[in-house]
Amino acid sequence: MLTAKIAAAAVLAAALALSPARAASSEAGSGARWRWPTVPPGAVVQAFVAPASPYAAGHRGLDLAASPGQAVVAPAAATVQFAGIVVDRPVVTLRVDDHVLLSFEPVASEVPVGATVEAGQRVGAVARGGHCDGSCLHVGVRIDGDYVSPLLFFAGIPPAVLLPFE
Repeated sequence: MLTAKIAAAAVLAAALALSPARAASSEAGSGARWRWPTVPPGAVVQAFVAPASPYAAGHRGLDLAASPGQAVVAPAAATVQFAGIVVDRPVVTLRVDDHVLLSFEPVASEVPVGATVEAGQRVGAVARGGHCDGSCLHVGVRIDGDYVSPLLFFAGIPPAVLLPFE
């Protein structure tokens, strides 16, 4: 049983090392990190939980403590891909590069679709709606359509290190 767990951990480590998250974004690949979307950075109130399959339950993003009206800034230079209502909440999606999309909700947008924004530029304000409903900012990151943990990109988060299990 222990050997199977070690083998599974090794397979997971290899998959993470070869994942699109490590190669797709030029910013992540160069070691550059994104700014936090709120100032000061909100505490993480709910972490990313990868779903077991594309349609399974999970938490496909990161929730940061935030208040209605609080400014939301672009973590990296990007182009506004979408700004509008999705179901019951305002959403802003930024295209960072050919592979990486970054979405915020609930955020009332202050920039039009197609606009180019610089890192640190205000893109909107925390609004109400969705599971956060004014108490947090949900940050989602997709690489080539697959959700990944936003913590892979933000500054100030130490990288995970796999150690031998003894």
